[in-house]
Amino acid sequence: MAKKVSKNSRVGKRAANAGSGKDHVKVVKSIKDPVTGKYTYKEMIVHKDKVKEFFADKK
Repeated sequence: MAKKVSKNSRVGKRAANAGSGKDHVKVVKSIKDPVTGKYTYKEMIVHKDKVKEFFADKK
C-alpha cells in the first residue's frame, strides 16, 4: 500500500519550485487613443514583482 505524503513534506518541496507559474499574474491596462478617444486594452502575464513597472510604463 502506498504511503500518504505529509503536508509538511509538500511545503518543503514548494521552495524547489520557486520559478513556477504561481509567481506570475495577468495584468490588464487600458490605454486611451488620443485621436479617437476609444480605449484599447493591453494584456500581459508578468512576474508579480514587475507589476508596478508594467503600470508605470506609458506605452
